[in-house]
Amino acid sequence: MSVSDGGAGAKGLREEARAWLEDALSGEFAHVRGLGGPGREHEGHELRQAWERHLGKAGWTCLGWPERYGGRAASLEDQVAFYEEYARADAPARVGHIGEGLIGPTILEFGTDEQKDRFLPPIQRGDELWCQGYSEPEAGSDLANVQTKAHLEGGEWVVTGQKVWTSLAHVADWCFVLCRTEPGSQRHKGLSYLLVPMDRPGVDVRPIVQLTGTSEFNEVFFDGARTAAGNILGAPGDGWRVAMATLGYERGASTLGQQIGFRRELAKVVETAGRTGAIDDPVLRDRLVQAWLELKIMRLNALRMLRPDPGPEVSIAKLYWSEWHRRLGELAQAVQGKAGLVAEPVEGEFNDLQRLYLFSRADTIYAGSSEIQRNIIAERTLGLPR
Repeated sequence: MSVSDGGAGAKGLREEARAWLEDALSGEFAHVRGLGGPGREHEGHELRQAWERHLGKAGWTCLGWPERYGGRAASLEDQVAFYEEYARADAPARVGHIGEGLIGPTILEFGTDEQKDRFLPPIQRGDELWCQGYSEPEAGSDLANVQTKAHLEGGEWVVTGQKVWTSLAHVADWCFVLCRTEPGSQRHKGLSYLLVPMDRPGVDVRPIVQLTGTSEFNEVFFDGARTAAGNILGAPGDGWRVAMATLGYERGASTLGQQIGFRRELAKVVETAGRTGAIDDPVLRDRLVQAWLELKIMRLNALRMLRPDPGPEVSIAKLYWSEWHRRLGELAQAVQGKAGLVAEPVEGEFNDLQRLYLFSRADTIYAGSSEIQRNIIAERTLGLPR
């Protein structure tokens, strides 16, 4: 697939998306532009969920899904076109991206017809939000060490354990939970992939406050929480295979839209450097040029992985963008000079570049830490010994 820097995707869908977004974000939803995103997920949640439903009603969610479940069966090229136009329009951060991008494709691959009919339409419509129950205090990067347990009792799975760093759990309706369902099993064996409602007794969500003062991550405690016996993807004990498939979907076409957001952040850093005089510093100027070049490389790397099953080399993309973004955060602080060390006078708020610096510290940890990504690249891509 050939995709230029300014015009990926089929021309027809790109133009249709651009026109629709311009119209939608100029009317009733004009005030949602730019809301949300990393470190800012607290912004306008109800407004953004209304926007999510508006997107779904107009057929702009779940583009790659079959038409039967509300999608357009769109090609990867068309999906990239939409994500790029969405980012260019400064549309709000999606509140349904975990449902659309992670659990939805997993249900399409592993779910029964009954599960597809139950769970996919509400995701497409923007009516139900999801969170991911993977990481635990002793099983973060070492996901195979999961200790959350579940057993069948009276036609229901009973779940007990703790998950941590659970993005958006405080607003989610459902959680897909990797847990141990075979007593005495270890590592990858004996795990199952359960779909658990968040509004049931025995589910306790506790926000984790970050450096930015916001709390989009959470701890989730399951104390005898129940879900129907049929709410399992794949067979009991086959959860590791299902969970790995979900992680594969995490590196999809939306990353090219993400890079447009990165480009916007870099432009703000450059503008600030010009305003503060930092651009006259030859070292900082070289760092700005290097950041620009690396962003170009990031795009090329993402394009070569745009295929249905890219394999373990997707870890290269996660490692690359997260390390780049963290360096951009450091550069954002540097170009501000001493002013970057002082919070805004009103209620101690951070400006955009300060927030970029603070939140980007987490980029190399969540969604697979840099250390784990390097291990995957070494072992699965390069064939090096463990």
